[in-house]
Formats: sequence, C-alpha cells, structure tokens
Amino acid sequence: MLRWFRVVAVAEACSWAGLLVGMFFKYVTESGELGVKVFGPIHGALFVLYAVGVVLSAREAGWSRGAVILGLLCAVPPFTSIWFERRMAARTAAAQAA
Repeated sequence: MLRWFRVVAVAEACSWAGLLVGMFFKYVTESGELGVKVFGPIHGALFVLYAVGVVLSAREAGWSRGAVILGLLCAVPPFTSIWFERRMAARTAAAQAA
C-alpha cells in the first residue's frame, strides 16, 4: 500500500504541474484552455486517489490522526504531496527499524 501511495503522491504533484502550466497558458498568455481541459480532470482524479491513499496508508502504517489531517491538507498546495509522502515513508521506516 505504501508503494502505491508513493506513486499516487508523485502523480498528483505532476498533475499539479500540468494544471499550473495549463492555467498559465489560459490566463496569462490567453492562448487557449486545452491544458486546463486536459489536466483539470486528471488532477481531480489524482487528488481523490491521493486522499484515499492517505487514509488507507494511515490504517496500514498506524499513522496518527494529526498525520492524516496533515496528509489531507498537503493535497491542496502544489507539490506538498511529495513532501508528505517522503516524510511519512521515513517515519514508517524508522518505526519499523526500532
């Protein structure tokens, strides 16, 4: 489950990048909205998968309620899903080693 969560966290961050680029072209250069039309739904689906991944990974790894809330909040700012996944992977590895 944690490996799947890592893949989803990285994919969610990449979809953020695509959506931000699409928004740049739509609103700044006003050259079209194709990027938003493509990456908007992709990012929406990955956002939901990431949230589900936080909850399922928390159950498997025994994360605290605060960690779950932080993980869910990290779905909102761009690219913080990667930071959260790496933080929790390190904590889970340390807990298993102890």
